[in-house]
Amino acid sequence: MKLLDTKIKNKVLESMISILDNDRNKILEANRKDCSLFSKDDRAMYDRLVVDNKKIDGMITSVREVRSQEDPIAKIKSKRSLENGLLVENRTAPFGTIMIIYESRPDVTVEASVLAFKANNKILLKGGKEAFNSNKALEACWHKALKENGLDTRWIRLLHMNREETQRFLKRPPEKLDLIVPRGGERLISFTREHAQCAVLVSGRGNNFLYVARDADWERSIAVILNAKTHKISACNALDKILIDSAVPGFEDKLKELYNTLRAKGVLVYVDNKVADVLPNAETIKDEAIWHEEFLAMKCCIGSVGSLDEAIEKINTFSGGHSSTIMTKDNDKALRFMEQVDSAAVYHNASTRFTDGGAMGVGAELAISTDKLHHRGPLGLEQLVTNKYYVFGNGQVRV
Repeated sequence: MKLLDTKIKNKVLESMISILDNDRNKILEANRKDCSLFSKDDRAMYDRLVVDNKKIDGMITSVREVRSQEDPIAKIKSKRSLENGLLVENRTAPFGTIMIIYESRPDVTVEASVLAFKANNKILLKGGKEAFNSNKALEACWHKALKENGLDTRWIRLLHMNREETQRFLKRPPEKLDLIVPRGGERLISFTREHAQCAVLVSGRGNNFLYVARDADWERSIAVILNAKTHKISACNALDKILIDSAVPGFEDKLKELYNTLRAKGVLVYVDNKVADVLPNAETIKDEAIWHEEFLAMKCCIGSVGSLDEAIEKINTFSGGHSSTIMTKDNDKALRFMEQVDSAAVYHNASTRFTDGGAMGVGAELAISTDKLHHRGPLGLEQLVTNKYYVFGNGQVRV
């Protein structure tokens, strides 16, 4: 893998900023073709597919932010001189070739590529067929930026393959793959893990939980729940499950208020048996499997728990390991929740919608990793590197 000078990488990104702005009408026209062929019945998928001027502005901002960030390659992580005279340095290094598999979101074609490229990785983009025209237009922008600066277009490539062709590609890749990032549901992740011949870093399902402790500020809890559930239902950081402590003062009245507030916003509410006693008009949960489900829709579940420990156990049993929130005035209780809940991001009195590279100050993100190796949470520029040991000697031999 040839290491590119930071200046040339930043020049490509400068070009890309101008090209995205100048070619926005081509991008919008390509996206209109995709949208006209897609059914709006799947609202979450359709929302992800749509590109407008605001979304193009967001792409430009992502490229600009990554351009301004420090080059993450060849940074010294550790350095030590040994008694035998060897100097051992651990430095950051590119992965090599990254493949990302994703559905619907054309903006991933920009965000994933800008991060991979600045971190000196080649990237193979396997977008969904529903965004074919949009992705093709964005790939053309990247290729124009690369050519303007004398670089090979193979740094950033869009793969046009159906499911069977993708399976064959993963089993017998025609070139060396170093990392695959599947962004999607359980079927995509299982498919990738089954067939991949290299490391897989999972950007898994959301299915995020919020627990309202008995001492929580109720008005604040309602506001956070509404934001987390209804702000953007197509996001993996949207809220799906709400657990209410049964010792909350005015438990029944507060359940009714929460239910009515959610229904007024168009949210379909499922409830467990104890909550159903208070909310007989709500849909009663008949299959416990629903607690595992990521909705990506105007749906949620409300359940009752008797303690903080019960809430933690339920979250760790059913959640996707993405984001979890506790609403409480007790800082010690919050810290206990945050330490024991097994999620990539844990919150105290805040919406799960902040699990996002930009919102967390990371900048553009390749994905939200729910894996524990090598990184968990937003995959930004600093996370798209591996490491390499540089050992300097003057003839030492081991005895």
